[in-house]
Amino acid sequence: MSEGNLQRSPLASGTLPEVTGTEHWTTKRAGADSVKLFLWRKRLRDPSSGGPRRGTILFVHGSSMASTPVFDLQIPNRPQASTMDWFSRLGYDTWCVDCEGYGRSDKSRPVNADISCGADDLEAASEYVMRQNGGEKLLLYGSSSGALRAGLFAQRHPGRVKRLALDALVWTGKGSPTLENRRKKLAEYRASNRRPIDRKFVHSIFTRDHPDTADLTTVDAFADAVLALDDSVPTGTYVDMSANLPVLDPERVTVPTLIMRGQWDGIASFEDLAAFFAKLPNPDKQFIVMPGIAHSSTKSKNWALVFHLLDGFFSQPAPVYTG
Repeated sequence: MSEGNLQRSPLASGTLPEVTGTEHWTTKRAGADSVKLFLWRKRLRDPSSGGPRRGTILFVHGSSMASTPVFDLQIPNRPQASTMDWFSRLGYDTWCVDCEGYGRSDKSRPVNADISCGADDLEAASEYVMRQNGGEKLLLYGSSSGALRAGLFAQRHPGRVKRLALDALVWTGKGSPTLENRRKKLAEYRASNRRPIDRKFVHSIFTRDHPDTADLTTVDAFADAVLALDDSVPTGTYVDMSANLPVLDPERVTVPTLIMRGQWDGIASFEDLAAFFAKLPNPDKQFIVMPGIAHSSTKSKNWALVFHLLDGFFSQPAPVYTG
């Protein structure tokens, strides 16, 4: 980590403030059904031990795993493994939610949990979180199909979102080798609401685009955590990303937005995201290409760059003059 990044790092003091986690549950109404959703909250046990309070982050997971392995992975002597711990120590109140069909949330309905369903999950989760934080707007981060879920939620409910970070996003799918390969199995995904996952599959997420961008010891621990919660996941986001793009209208995403793209991400081409970025109406927007990173940025060797960019965007002061 560079000297500049270290100054804002939880490692700067040499001691790590203690972070505490709490389970939460909320209910999504889906027609006549009540769907239980699991939320996980992490924040400093002693708020005075960190920096100034910086707001509430809601982290949104992708297609192939629940939220806690992605955002609260625990590895001894690797504080950066838990994104939630890291940002808690920077002064944020951090939350994640298992979308319907994943992890500890309800898996009973016969649905494939597509992107619109995930945006509905975020509607219920955000309502719950905002009851806990006094109604403060949320800082929203989503990766891969989590970026699509987060973007669609922000499109529907801009009044609940303070700032939006979309990582490993795809818009139209044009120029995506990953999605081109995925379409070959589209009939299989459409035929079932769930698809199996195993250790080999989890490893492939980190090796399919550009091998060596991730630390494989971290990936092994990550796979353990993913497979402890699920041996199958919904097919809906794969179907949407293979056959139903675009699911977002950038002209209706009106909140301040950061687009984050890994240099070697096979999901979305630079040109696809540049066209999306150009159509975002809010002038408070950024598009950043992250060097040395493929699809899964927070688990990459360049995690410090990712955390620095995200913290910078989320803690950015509001403009005094807007014209």
